Amino acid sequence: MANLITSFRYICLGLLLYAHSMCAMAQWPRGGSTRFYDFKVQTMSVTKLCNTKEIVTINKMFPGPVVYAEEDDRVIIKVTNETPHNATIHWHGVRQMLSCWSDGPSYITQCPIQAGQTFTYEFTLVQQKGTLLWHAHVSWLRATVHGAIVIYPKAGVPYLFKYPYEEHIIILGEYWMRDVVQLEQAVVASGGGPPPADAFTINGHPGPKYNCSNNDVYKIDVVPGKTYLLRIISAALNMENFFAIANHKLTIVEADGEYTKPFTTDRVMLGPGQTLNVLVTADQKIGRYSMGMGPYMSARNIPFQNITSVAYFQYLGAIPSSVALPAPLPSFNDNLAVKTVMDGLKSLNPINVPKEIDTNLFITIGLNVQKCRSKNPQQNCQGTNGGVMAASMNNISFIRPNISVLQAYYKKINGYFTEDFPGVPLQFYDFVNGAPNTPPNDTQSVNGTRIKVLEYGARVQVILQDTGTVSTENHPIHLHGYSFYVVGYGTGNYNPQTANFNLVDPPYMNVIGVPVGGWAAIRFTADNPGVWFMHCHLEIHLSWGLSTVFIVKNGQGALETLPHPPADLPRC
Repeated sequence: MANLITSFRYICLGLLLYAHSMCAMAQWPRGGSTRFYDFKVQTMSVTKLCNTKEIVTINKMFPGPVVYAEEDDRVIIKVTNETPHNATIHWHGVRQMLSCWSDGPSYITQCPIQAGQTFTYEFTLVQQKGTLLWHAHVSWLRATVHGAIVIYPKAGVPYLFKYPYEEHIIILGEYWMRDVVQLEQAVVASGGGPPPADAFTINGHPGPKYNCSNNDVYKIDVVPGKTYLLRIISAALNMENFFAIANHKLTIVEADGEYTKPFTTDRVMLGPGQTLNVLVTADQKIGRYSMGMGPYMSARNIPFQNITSVAYFQYLGAIPSSVALPAPLPSFNDNLAVKTVMDGLKSLNPINVPKEIDTNLFITIGLNVQKCRSKNPQQNCQGTNGGVMAASMNNISFIRPNISVLQAYYKKINGYFTEDFPGVPLQFYDFVNGAPNTPPNDTQSVNGTRIKVLEYGARVQVILQDTGTVSTENHPIHLHGYSFYVVGYGTGNYNPQTANFNLVDPPYMNVIGVPVGGWAAIRFTADNPGVWFMHCHLEIHLSWGLSTVFIVKNGQGALETLPHPPADLPRC
């Protein structure tokens, strides 16, 4: 049945592409076909973990609807907010060529869509294919407002890997019994850290290890001998996660929507926002096998959920009540398991990586503890040593303005941001082992809406350096509007004399997990004008200020110039 549905979808996509190509000339950046979607931000009641609550969703679906398209398609998505909460949607990994207004992060490229308002996002998937995701980009609504973006190759163009018998989407998530908007407000107000999620979920299902969840389990029925494509997406909020299938190998063929050389492994790790396409062959004895999602926690002294979410990879012919073989997940702090997978990621073909660099940036990332300035310290200063937790890039904690940075930039409205984000740390020291660590006396950051301006066409290298203030940690750093080549990474402090770079076939990604107590080097060409957010994809770190903004200036002519804003852009 799944095969029939898949075949029908390809036929429909092919017919749509043919119909549109008869009446529309190819014109960059517009594609040959246009896909229309209608998203309604709505609340719905769900019962999980012995508890019933209202959650915010799209179209009363959890996870939300899949956005299907083909390479170079135009996508138009009307979003209507029918909840009392502010809402925006970010199309994570979509490069938004000349469509910065549709990127979605609140107060960066738009003001939120308020209750009762509508905003239409429009963008073209220029030379993009693979698995991406969409999610809310305001407060912590991403916990339940998320879904997959599946971009097929153009009609008649095959995958550059073994064609699968079936495809399945696997979304890794976290679930709280508390209202996540109120939870974020309470955590930020407390000055301390967030509580662990009440459960991990696979496609919204906690699985049998959690209370009241024996029947709240996701399952894939598989045919012995067949190969399956799993589109794995992490929509987790504050955790990075391992994923594995008992007794089965995973062959990675794509990362963050870009083909990779096939790499076979027993397990993978995804940070929030990362996607992997893996091939799995049902080559074991007929039975029921666990798909497991467990924690990867690289920071010290942080509480986390340690109960595995389980789904089933079940062979046809298996006894439904048979005991599932457990998935072999690494220990929660297995940094080597993470490095092993990252080492295996290479672009499928040799790449023309920027060799000469116009703009070199060195950016430290990490946590801070501010001094308590509250009259109610027991209520508002629950961070380390009675301080207030924060996070920063180059020791600057980003403060979002009350209008969007993009609007202020485009309309030349002064007073909402400054163009003085430093290209290097304010001071150099042993970032990993000698970081200031007597909180809150020497662990404070500077607050500000400070951004970095890049010239159009600049070839940019960014060194991202983890720091040991409070704790070293693996940080999944995401750049909006671009993918980038991960040309190097390592442990300890970055040293240009000893760093090994891959300038032949580095992976092309939109999220890089900067190694715990280490560094990563990325390169990209600033050829997409607009305002682009760069931030840690752990939501608590974003709330604490671990982010900055790049403004890429206009180039020459219409195809290198930021268009005017859409008429229905939400007002603040």
